[in-house]
Amino acid sequence: MKNLFESNRFLRSFLMMVIIILTPSWVYGQKLKPSQSGYAPVNGIKMYYEVYGEGKPIVLLHGAFMTIDMNWGPLIPELSKTRKVIAVEMQGHGHTAFSDRKLTHTTLASDVEGVLDYLKIDNADVVGYSFGGAVAYQFAVQSPKRLKNLVIISATYKSNGWLPEVKNAFKAMKPDLFTDSPMHTAYNAVAPDKTKWTPFLEQMIASAAVPFDLGDSNISKISAPVLIIAGDNDGLDKMELIRTYQLLGGGVSADLLGSMPKSQLAILPGQGHVTLMMQTAAISAYLNNFLK
Repeated sequence: MKNLFESNRFLRSFLMMVIIILTPSWVYGQKLKPSQSGYAPVNGIKMYYEVYGEGKPIVLLHGAFMTIDMNWGPLIPELSKTRKVIAVEMQGHGHTAFSDRKLTHTTLASDVEGVLDYLKIDNADVVGYSFGGAVAYQFAVQSPKRLKNLVIISATYKSNGWLPEVKNAFKAMKPDLFTDSPMHTAYNAVAPDKTKWTPFLEQMIASAAVPFDLGDSNISKISAPVLIIAGDNDGLDKMELIRTYQLLGGGVSADLLGSMPKSQLAILPGQGHVTLMMQTAAISAYLNNFLK
């Protein structure tokens, strides 16, 4: 009973933080107009995408229950100054219709590859936040030839990468926790069928309750350079995060080796899971330096 109470308190606190930070002026304020947008037919669904700017392609994968605007609104104008930004909305999110299709990391990563096929892009940098970060890890594992660089923001490739209280919160999630939340408002603004909100939540919550692990051996085989960005208090188990970085070749004495690892780890101080994404200047600087 205590664990359930603590989990619900965590979730309500999390959603309150979202409400405070993601004000309407930020979520639905002035934004760039995409140079291209539409739907890519992939794996039995029509996946919504937006394209901004020109240059080397970079794919943005949003967090759970979010839309392109909600997750990436402040960052797209910065990235699109020098890059071709491709932002997508995954199954059931935003403009992409709800589907009864089983929700798995493997399928969602395959959808991302399908969008690249549709847009005739051979390979790209991929950036994923939270839920989108897990999908990005899966994309790196199953489609290595389509990946140039990988950026993971506050995400893990296995359930045990989260602190116990976060895992318990996932198990305690209920659809009514999201009623009239910023996620609900964003969904209603663009969803093709607003009546699918509850089935969408139920599908996502059921998926979040299933333990997953992409495998240490698979992560260690990722050949692309990886940048991991995390908040010091974002809910990730930092011991597991260090192990992840070591699997990617990091956490060594570069002075003794005579060179730096190709992958990087950035932990921003004083940041939680939600506030981390508000650090637009810092994240943009890390991305520009890593992807140059």
